[in-house]
Amino acid sequence: MLERIRIVLIGTSHPGNIGAVARAMHNMGLADLRLVAPRCEVITQESISRASGADHLLHSAQVVETLEEAVADATLAVGASARSRTLPWPMLTPRELGGRLSGECRADNARVALVFGREDSGLTNAELQRCHAHVHIPTNAEFSSLNLAAAVQVVAYECRLAWLDGKPSACPQNEAELDTETELATHEELERYFEHLERTLIAIDFHDPAKPRQLMARLRRLYLRARVEKMEMGILRGVLTATEKAAADKAR
Repeated sequence: MLERIRIVLIGTSHPGNIGAVARAMHNMGLADLRLVAPRCEVITQESISRASGADHLLHSAQVVETLEEAVADATLAVGASARSRTLPWPMLTPRELGGRLSGECRADNARVALVFGREDSGLTNAELQRCHAHVHIPTNAEFSSLNLAAAVQVVAYECRLAWLDGKPSACPQNEAELDTETELATHEELERYFEHLERTLIAIDFHDPAKPRQLMARLRRLYLRARVEKMEMGILRGVLTATEKAAADKAR
């Protein structure tokens, strides 16, 4: 299970924080680290020092330019959020997230991406809306700011507890246990679907990009909550293609 969990850091600005995250990951048995557009050098004397023996994770970390690249093959992406959003997304505590992992990681194509934002500003709304759910660490409301590595350590600890327990707990929000034969759509497949959906809705005059009114964000939240399977994704894409064809025929 732990091999299927990936830590994704976006726009990290301090090499020491990357090193400390590597140490936190190695402590808990996680090894898959991806860095999205880091704002600092990854391999430095400070990052190696802060890794404290986990610097092999720094050398093996994949550096990519976009979040989409970092989570393309993920079947579940969870973004760390320290503040509420204008459009509420499914929210989990680290303990609830841990309770889901055994079920989430059972399918052959399962990949879980845990996404953490910049030290100074966290994740943007757009980045959070590319995640199935958000994880919030219930800190002291009067002093809620956590160091990046500390946040990763808390979440990684719950991942390890779930692995040690080896038993799926009840999924929150009525989420059914995933069958081992079920292959969920990947993040990349979902993103292609959202692009296709928006294009189709514009073509049939249902969606006006000039006046979006959070339509696509709400639809994104709906489909991400549904946990679409690969076969279901093929059906949905087929419906959109047929809709586009019918609209083009009617326009002639």
